[in-house]
Amino acid sequence: MIDDLSGRISGHAKDSRAIRAILSKKAQMSAGDPLNTALRRAMDDARMSPRQLATRVGVTLKTVERWVADEALLPHPRNRTDASQALGVSEAMLWPSIVRSAVKVGPDREIVAVYPYRSACPTSTWAQLVADAKADLLLAGFTNYFLWLEQPNFVATLRAKAESGCRVRFLVGDPDGETTRAREAIEDTPLTVSTRIRITLENLAKLREVPGIEARFSAAEDATNHVGLSVFRFDGDALVTPHLARLVGHDSPMMHLRRRDPGGMFDRFAEHAEELWERGRPIA
Repeated sequence: MIDDLSGRISGHAKDSRAIRAILSKKAQMSAGDPLNTALRRAMDDARMSPRQLATRVGVTLKTVERWVADEALLPHPRNRTDASQALGVSEAMLWPSIVRSAVKVGPDREIVAVYPYRSACPTSTWAQLVADAKADLLLAGFTNYFLWLEQPNFVATLRAKAESGCRVRFLVGDPDGETTRAREAIEDTPLTVSTRIRITLENLAKLREVPGIEARFSAAEDATNHVGLSVFRFDGDALVTPHLARLVGHDSPMMHLRRRDPGGMFDRFAEHAEELWERGRPIA
């Protein structure tokens, strides 16, 4: 067994990380670590090191190492597809959990992922959803300010989306409204709610003349409903954050929804955001 393993390692002599990983495989499995053995086996059969797979898929070496080390870790769909093509096996063979997800029935099948904190959702997920949206982006957080900080050159990204024919909409709270002032007292943070809204307004001012980009304040009578629930829609996907009592947005939980059925979870939240939008007033 050891001789056979050593022979298989020889094909990875140029990658010391791969050598150490393969040598420790048996020890890790015996210790009960949740290795993705299917992925490891496919890489061995293809004589492909973690570094080589990372290059083929376009991710970092550490990302591939995490895939191997945790069988419960499910890569982004595009990365799964690229990895399975590079290794010549099906996605279901490498990540069996996607089969369980695919056969979900009922309303819960619209739930793609849940995060205990909004900040736990990778910024790459936000970037991918923006990139994939073709018809409609509706960003209906009360401040939306974090998008300008976390997404590189977001102004240029939105300009390109609008120029490609995608409708881009921002719904924000009124920085001078009573609900905003009340929320500031509740949060009691140095970066106030009104300041965060104005960060968004300053960036939107750079896009004022771009056709296809619209912005509104939520109506005063809807402000309490708006501040308590953020909905970010990207065509048939949505990220939804219900704001917990005294927590700022990034500390509140979030769901990633994908539309599957009429009247499902996605539609319920999308309709909520659309109603707030329709009742809002344009930002001058």
